[in-house]
Amino acid sequence: MYFPAPTVKKNIDIIEGRIMDTSKQILKILEDLIAIHSGYPPGETTEICAYTSSRLKKAGYEVDILSRQPGVDNVIARLGEGSPSLVFNAHVDTVAIADRKAWNTDPFQMTTLEGNAYGLGAGNCKGSMAVQIWLAEEIAKRGGPSRGEVVFTFVGDEENLGPDGLSYIREIGAIKPDILVCGAQTQLQAINEERGVLWIELITTGHSAHAGEPQNGDNAIERMIRIIAILQKELKPKLSARSRGALHSTMNIGIIEGGKNTNAVPDLCRVEIDRRLMPEEDIDQAVAEFSEILSSSQEPDGSWRIKKLTGTKGFAASTSDPAVESFHKAIAEVTKNSIREVAAVGASDARYFADDGIVLLTFGPGNAKDGHKANEFVPVDELEPSAMIQLAVVSDLLGLRS
Repeated sequence: MYFPAPTVKKNIDIIEGRIMDTSKQILKILEDLIAIHSGYPPGETTEICAYTSSRLKKAGYEVDILSRQPGVDNVIARLGEGSPSLVFNAHVDTVAIADRKAWNTDPFQMTTLEGNAYGLGAGNCKGSMAVQIWLAEEIAKRGGPSRGEVVFTFVGDEENLGPDGLSYIREIGAIKPDILVCGAQTQLQAINEERGVLWIELITTGHSAHAGEPQNGDNAIERMIRIIAILQKELKPKLSARSRGALHSTMNIGIIEGGKNTNAVPDLCRVEIDRRLMPEEDIDQAVAEFSEILSSSQEPDGSWRIKKLTGTKGFAASTSDPAVESFHKAIAEVTKNSIREVAAVGASDARYFADDGIVLLTFGPGNAKDGHKANEFVPVDELEPSAMIQLAVVSDLLGLRS
């Protein structure tokens, strides 16, 4: 399956010699994608999936559009057959625009300034999507894989944690990858480890009273403050000790709600907590850890409750796996830089396959810190290398007919 280094170098030389204006071609695709609204909410992906489907059908792929929820479409495009199955994935939805005035350019019109391409989703994840569309078309121009199959999945609902996107695709068995590469802002480094994600709902209760006589009530917000203090004291130090390289466990209180009137003692308070888990951490044990710590508090029984909202485990692919080695060799050859460790900031759709015993990677242009905010961008000079690296990997792992 794995070519020796001289062959990989030869493949890359051929690739570089045959591709003209690759960056411009990818930029044109990116421009088209940015112009199509696909923000979540509402998460409508019909138009952008129709655009993608049309291009890949024209290229010669067997294309299906699948959806569980009306308006949340997902594209699956196949070329070749058999094993291994190398699957590339990118999500087609973006976050919604929080504050239009914060944008210096039109978020739905790609603008190139000082070496960057700006627009909503340029970094997360339409930059990777544009590269993958170009990659799919280039593979088809070269006759497709000489062994196995290459599959491209362009999915919606990722910004809603993906239940109707890649999770749905896996659930119905529409793809069965041996290797899954999810497009992400990884600075042209292949990330082979990713943390799990757990969302917890924590509720405290009390009973109401007039604010003029708060001693007659039981303040649920004050109880929540005490409980959060316990978590900060007892749990955070444990999480800080769980780290490996650039990965580490974290806890963030992202939502807090409580009270209805300023002049009333609140009888309920609610928070949502985001826990990022090391790949080896178990989700159920992480939930139990919350409960164990809070059970040791002095709060009365029944005055608090905890609930898992959602959770998916992390993953770690061995650096000696042929797919990881193939990425590392291609990255070194194309960029002329050494491999460096980059931690995944968020969680990718790859997490839905974490229990399947397959190779999971994330890769793409851009830096994760530049996504999900106004004036989002992707560096133009990372688009072509991203394409060349992935084309070399396909050639290495599957071969190309021409």
